[in-house]
Amino acid sequence: MRVQPRAWIGLAVWVLYGLVVVVVQKASRIPYTEFGESPSNLWRGAVLSLVVGAVVLAVVTTWLRWWPPALRERRTTRAKWTIIAPALLLVAVIGNLAGTRWSAVSLDFVVAALALGVFVGFTEELTTRGVLLVGLRGSTAEVWVALVSSLCFGLMHGINIVLGQSVADTIPQIGQAFLQGLTFYIVRRVTGSLVGAMVLHGAWDFSVFTLEQAGGTNPLAVLVIVAGVLSLVFFWFAARDADERTGDRERHTTPAAA
Repeated sequence: MRVQPRAWIGLAVWVLYGLVVVVVQKASRIPYTEFGESPSNLWRGAVLSLVVGAVVLAVVTTWLRWWPPALRERRTTRAKWTIIAPALLLVAVIGNLAGTRWSAVSLDFVVAALALGVFVGFTEELTTRGVLLVGLRGSTAEVWVALVSSLCFGLMHGINIVLGQSVADTIPQIGQAFLQGLTFYIVRRVTGSLVGAMVLHGAWDFSVFTLEQAGGTNPLAVLVIVAGVLSLVFFWFAARDADERTGDRERHTTPAAA
């Protein structure tokens, strides 16, 4: 690594990403509440900002040389059973997809929503459970790494107020995002990779936008809440056996002197 991980660096990247998204989305002049109204709105209002954010994140992560610790765990958690919470969220995603009247969704919208899912999964996960997580691990106990990174993930959605969504609608979204952040953290700890969290995150956003576009319903929606509540309990078990302190990396990789 070119730069020794520090919490302030991870937080600075988190702020930088948020600013990039706000500036690009505001420039589109499309309110957040209208993103899902058409493929054009989705591309210009959301996807473009995520693409720009992805480029910025890739450049910063490359310069820091944080890609390996951002993408992979040295050791997965022994509490594999905690994957129950993410599994329930996956079932909710399947429920969204099953409840979507696909005949009511244009191919153009599906493509735009797929692009949204890919880039939102990549950028938001790399920001919070990638770079920010690495920075926090430089000096912070793992339980707090999970909580702070998930809290920042939730607060990240607070920018929707600036983008045209009401405070009343945004506050519950922040709370749900915090709980889902813990869910995605569990995926990382169980699988040992950030990629699984990226995929589940992207699939969730894709399924939500297509369901809303089609005016469909998901009878399994309650599982989102159940998964979040379980994650709030389970994350501690996934975090407690972590040996991922970036500040200790040299101790694990350098042989002891004879």
